[in-house]
Amino acid sequence: MRAMELDSQKIVIVGGTSGIGLATARLAAAAGATVVVASSSPERLDAALADLPISAEGYELDVRREDEICDLFERIGRFDHLAYTAGESLPLGPIAATDLETARRALEIRFWGAYAAVKHAAPRLRPGGSIVLTSGIASARPQPTWTVASSICGAIEALTRALAVELAPIRVNAVAPGVVRSNLWRDMSEDDRTAMYDSLAQALPARRAGEVDDVAETFLYLMRNGYSTGSVVTIDGGSVLV
Repeated sequence: MRAMELDSQKIVIVGGTSGIGLATARLAAAAGATVVVASSSPERLDAALADLPISAEGYELDVRREDEICDLFERIGRFDHLAYTAGESLPLGPIAATDLETARRALEIRFWGAYAAVKHAAPRLRPGGSIVLTSGIASARPQPTWTVASSICGAIEALTRALAVELAPIRVNAVAPGVVRSNLWRDMSEDDRTAMYDSLAQALPARRAGEVDDVAETFLYLMRNGYSTGSVVTIDGGSVLV
């Protein structure tokens, strides 16, 4: 069977104005889909819409507020696929030094935001529709200072499997990226980022750092593949192997 086409479909990307989300929006638009992006930043929203086809739609959204999420999907109406890529830089550090409010905020945006988005999006998905969430390799291979990141990724993967059963026949999957070149690492100095990417290129079996387009391809694969549900697809250049 042929993979499902995205031509003439509508795809909503929460967090679709930067990094992996914007790359997914660009790739989906190039495949013929109408894209809708949502972001908490008006500046990033304007910049993304200037970069996307004129058919693209954009909305301001605070994913910590369920009323805003509900209103967004009421305004959008029926659509075909949801991708949830929203998230700020994850707090890293030993648990003893972790500020709980910062940790809760990260969980609120990445986990509870995704939970609320699925809650209000699912009734509006057309037959054959799908949901793709965002996890990360921190769940499979945590580092000593990744307690918060690992917990969130593990929670998203459990949510993915539970939703795939509960919402069937709507398909629910997740993408688990490794480190990719993106603004997620904007809190690091340029020298530190460059050193991290160079180190990855030496250590990974893929022999290069990942790019946001690599991950975007995986989001579109999961939208197109009508037999994939409850899956977590790792795209990490082989990071979990070394």
